[in-house]
Amino acid sequence: MNSSIWEILMLLSFAASWPVSIVKALRTKIVIGKSPIFMSIIIFGYVMGIIHKVVNCPGDAVVWLYVFNMLIVSFDLFLYCIFIGKNKREMGLKK
Repeated sequence: MNSSIWEILMLLSFAASWPVSIVKALRTKIVIGKSPIFMSIIIFGYVMGIIHKVVNCPGDAVVWLYVFNMLIVSFDLFLYCIFIGKNKREMGLKK
């Protein structure tokens, strides 16, 4: 394994924090205040991490933490896309 314990702990901490955002969105159906651009940049970062691991550290199992995190953030972005129109209509921001 080429990854360090610090990289693993970083990815695990991110993996633990995104579900909090997802659960809140699913429970309240409110996504106002979330930034789709920010989430897209995070997804891009995970894709770059995956590419780095595949190219430079083949066989490093930590690549699956990058994939898992990317999927979690992608799901949060998906929820944003689902709920934002309704949120804006309810707040009178969109006719």
